This record gives sequence, structure tokens and C-alpha cells, in this order.
Amino acid sequence: MTTPSPTADTGAELLPIATPARTRAALRTLIRPDRGLALTGLGILVAATAVGLLVQPLLGRIVDIVADGRPAGDLTLPVVLLVAVAVVQGLTTTLGLTRIARLGETVLARLRERFVERALNLPADRLERAGAGDLTARVTGDVARVAEAVRSALPEMARSVLAILLTLGALALLDVRFLLAALLAVPVQLLTARWYVRRALTLYADQRVANGAQQQQLLETIGGAVTVRGHRLEEQHTERSAGRSRKAVDLTMRSVNLVLGFYGRLHIAEYIGLAAVLIAGFWLVRDGAVSIGTATAAALYFHSLFGPVNAALVLLDDAQSAAAGLARLVGVTDLAEQPEQSEQPEQSEPTAGKAAPVSVPRQRTASSEAAVTVHEVSHAYGPGRPVLHEVSLTLKAGEHVALVGTSGAGKSTLARIVAGVQQPTTGTVTAPASTGETSVVLVTQEVHVFTGTLAEDLRLARPDATDADLRTALSTVHALDWAEALPDGLATVVGEGGHRLDPARAQQLALARLVLADPALAVLDEATAEAGSAGARVLERSAGAALAGRAALVVAHRLTQAVAADRVVVLEAGRVVESGPHDELRDADGPYAALWRAWSGSRATTAPHP
Repeated sequence: MTTPSPTADTGAELLPIATPARTRAALRTLIRPDRGLALTGLGILVAATAVGLLVQPLLGRIVDIVADGRPAGDLTLPVVLLVAVAVVQGLTTTLGLTRIARLGETVLARLRERFVERALNLPADRLERAGAGDLTARVTGDVARVAEAVRSALPEMARSVLAILLTLGALALLDVRFLLAALLAVPVQLLTARWYVRRALTLYADQRVANGAQQQQLLETIGGAVTVRGHRLEEQHTERSAGRSRKAVDLTMRSVNLVLGFYGRLHIAEYIGLAAVLIAGFWLVRDGAVSIGTATAAALYFHSLFGPVNAALVLLDDAQSAAAGLARLVGVTDLAEQPEQSEQPEQSEPTAGKAAPVSVPRQRTASSEAAVTVHEVSHAYGPGRPVLHEVSLTLKAGEHVALVGTSGAGKSTLARIVAGVQQPTTGTVTAPASTGETSVVLVTQEVHVFTGTLAEDLRLARPDATDADLRTALSTVHALDWAEALPDGLATVVGEGGHRLDPARAQQLALARLVLADPALAVLDEATAEAGSAGARVLERSAGAALAGRAALVVAHRLTQAVAADRVVVLEAGRVVESGPHDELRDADGPYAALWRAWSGSRATTAPHP
């Protein structure tokens, strides 16, 4: 269960945050596979802590020997035992903390993998409403905060809690009145913890939201720097960034003041408890109920609680901050698990094309004539923002359909719905039984070159592909020559920090991955937009070769793509207004004819003179 999505001052509908109960349930799920490791680690820490509690009685024994004026030789045994205790406690503590740390890293890795997997499957329109800053803040700041807590707070918290419980038990064994005296500090500590927790969770959650809004503003300003400078908006954007930074700083200072108040209250509790134990020891020694050494051991026991108690309570700071971050991460994973529509049929299992696999909900029919059928699909990015209106479309096996229309007509939205990247608000996408398990590959204008060798980048689409398969795919899209001309051929490192591929070659790489994935249906959303470059004809030939033999839905940004298609579908304001072959629509004097005349006229106007 998640709380409603908060809204930052950017106006974005932020991604949801999981409730505390849901966060705890998710944490239990993450730990469950490693329960054995957790129990073993805790058991070893219990043994280490119990051995360590022998230090105070041994020191008390030394005090009694000295107070009674016994021979120096009587100190030998206590001193040897102290050394043995130190060695055993050190070894067992190291072993126990190692196991707890291993548990933490395993759980952290599992959390990261689950978060990345779910985040990649979030609906595109939901991410657009939230803004890039919110997800970026969760991927960076929240994951880092949880990681820090797992690596430092979790082992220390486990050891501190065990030390507190066992030390209180040891005080009771010395004399229950020492325990009662020590417990006088507990009310102050509990009130301090309650005071802190009630303020910290909300404060840290607000801090995460403010950081997300700050990052969103920075991303928008930097990403649109050319436009900002062009419209002389530098001062306005600087003020927005400064305002959101001031809000983040203000929340940070509030958290600092909260921590200072927290520490001050803890010191008061320490003074109360230690004074009570010393007074109790004085009265008990005077009455002959305990020895000086026993009273000394009791005082040392309580003094030894300063570290664990303060650590446990101070770790509430990390725990609350990590809990806020974990709730934001679980909110994303839960959102990804929730189906966009309650009446979605079975899912196919498409294969990675551009970067990763995306599933499109499909019904199965007995027909084998169609590669995909879209039935009365409508979509809106929010209330009052419809993009598609009851669009119906059928692609036959092997048919190439060009989707054309003016900007904002809904072409890219329909393409993403057909590809399964985005779910429709209403309507269905249907696949025949014979192709229900085949893949759908989406290639867009925004192509990412992954860091690694060129061969590894290609094998994202088909991990078992041989080098011969890779060369065949590259040859198909007319990219083999430049690929083999790279410094190390297919072994050349590309992507961030490696050999840089220009946009046209990166697009050819994406088309080669399409060939390797070998889907029955390919969706190209302006995938040849780089055709305006020097390699225009090569890139369009690459796309044509990659689509050969498979059904294709092509969002055509250049009407030459419509000419080459089997059929042209014209979208206007989210509705299909025309459908048919290029020649037929061009001569029909309808919306497509108007687009063709405008496009042809612009090309004639801009064509170079001989």
C-alpha cells in the first residue's frame, strides 16, 4: 500500500511513497531468503556480547583483591581471564559483524535489482507526470541513504541492542536494585526517542521531496540551457534554482537542530542514570549488601551502556532517514507492480530491442492473419488531457504501416501502446495465438549506446548470438564496414568512456539489435530522424533492411517513409482520419494530400539550385 502521490512545488505529481506497514512488509520479503544468515550472525553477536560482559565482574574482582590487601599473585588469574575475554570477544564480534554485513549487502543488492527492474517498467506517462528529478533523487540519494544505513547502521544497531539487553540482565544478576537505579534513565530516553521520531520521519521525507524538486529544476535548466539563454530567462531560472535550494538548505538546518536537541536530552538521561547507580552502590556497600568490587562492576556496567544506548538512539537518525528513503523506493516498486488497467489479458514476452524487454498486454485469437490488432484504444495523460480517441488499427503479418500526422496528433503515444511500453486508458491490443509468444521491439530516435564492447552491446538483444550472427546483423543494416574498421573491431569498447559513435551509427547499432531480436512486429518511432544528416540514405536503407520480412509500424517524420509503406494511417487530434496506400491518399485530396503538398512544397523551396 502506498500513500497518495505528493506534489512538489514544481507542480509535478510525484511518485508515491509506501506506508510504514508496507515498507516493513517489503523489508521482511527482502530478508526472508537469507533468514539463516541473519540468525547465525545474530547468534554469534549474542555470544560475543555475553563474553564481553565478563570484563566488569573481573575488574570488580581486581578491585576487591586490592581493597582486601591480598597478595599481588592473586591478580594473575583475573588479568589472564581479561586477556582471554578480549581475544574471544574480538574474534566472535568480527565474525558476527561480518555475517551481518554480508546480510546487509545481499539485501541491498536485492533491493537495487528490484528497484531498477520495476523502475524500467514504469508507465512512460507516469514518469512524465512525476518529472525526471523525482526518480533521479530516488535512484541516487535514497538508494545511497539506504546503502549507508545497511553498511554502518545495521551492524552497529544489532550489536548495540544486544549489548543493552544483556547488560541490563547482568545488572540484575549483581543486584536487582542496581537495575532499578539504572532504569531511572529510561523514561528520559524513551521520551527523547519519541520526541525525535515524531519529527524526524516527516522532516526527512520533506527533505527528500525538496531534493527531488531541486534536482528537477537543475535538470530542466541545464537540459534547456540553449532555450533559456535564447529567451533571456537566465535570471528567472537562477531564482527558481536558488529558491528550491534555499528550501532544501532550510530543511537540512532543521534536521541539524533536531539532532542537536536529541543529543542534549540523551546527556541528561546519562547523568540521571549514572548518579542513581552510584548512589545505590554507596548505600548497598555501606549496608554490607555488596562489596566495593560489585558496586564498581555495576557502575562500569552502566557506564558501558553509554555507548550502545547512544549508538542505538543516535542510529534512529540514520534509521529514520533510511526508512524515508526505503519508503520512497518501495513506493516505486509497488507502483510498477500495479497494472494500469484492471482488465488486462495475458501478457506476451517480448524481447529486448532498443535496450530492454517490454511486455504488451495481449489477448489471443485463433486468427493468424494479423500481427497485432488495436481495438478502440483511448489514452489520456491526465484528466482533461486526452491524446487518443477510440483508435482501431490492424497490422497484417509482414505489413508495413506508416503512421503520419501533425505534431501532437498522438503518433508516438499510439506507437508506445502498440509496443507495450505504455498501457492504454481504455481498449485492447490483440495478438493471434500463433504469434502470442513472439517479441515486440521498439526503436526510437533516442538511442542509448551501452558501456562495453560493441559485441556486448549487440548481444543485449540476443545473449547467445555468435560473432558470425553479430556480423550478419551488422551487414544487414549496412554497418559492418565501419564496425570492423573500429580500433578493435567488435571488441572495441563503446559508450561512456569508450569509442564514441555518432548518432547515425548509434541508430544503426539499434537497428542491428532489432535484427538480432528478430521480432514478428517492430515499432519505429522516428527511428531514422538522423536521416537528415549526411548518412540519410544509408540510414533509411538500414531501417528498410531491418524491417524486411516482419510487420512494422513506423512513425514517419519524413513522408518518403510513407511512400515506401504498404499502407498509410493518418492521425489527427488522436483519431484515425484516413487509411490506405500512399498513391490513393495522395490523390484523394484529404488530410494526407494536404500533408504531402506541404511537405513536397517545403522540400522544393529548400532544395539547392543547380
